[in-house]
Amino acid sequence: MTRTDEKVRYLPESKVEGLTPSSAASGVENVLRILEGRWKLVILFHLFGGKVLRFSDLERAIPAISQKMLIQQLRQMEADGIVRRIVHHQVPPKVEYCLTDWGQALCPALDALLTWAAQKKPAER
Repeated sequence: MTRTDEKVRYLPESKVEGLTPSSAASGVENVLRILEGRWKLVILFHLFGGKVLRFSDLERAIPAISQKMLIQQLRQMEADGIVRRIVHHQVPPKVEYCLTDWGQALCPALDALLTWAAQKKPAER
């Protein structure tokens, strides 16, 4: 028999005014689209904390990524407003990358996801 006295759980109130379940789901889907890509999160974690890294530093930090893929991922993140590209006009050319304020604001959200994932209990058999 099913027990009817179990605790009923309610969804927490959103911190963003005027969100419906559909608009909240749509917003999260948009964020996940921005972050999708095999290397974007790895790049983000290397740039967190206000780090400014040269392209070659990122290449060395992520040895499994090809130069072409690193360029593509950085360009997409720049277009989405997460990463800022700083070009120093000198010889040889120097290009640095850092997170925008909006990109840096992702840190607590990703930390919360890590905490949530760590709470998962092993599957029961």
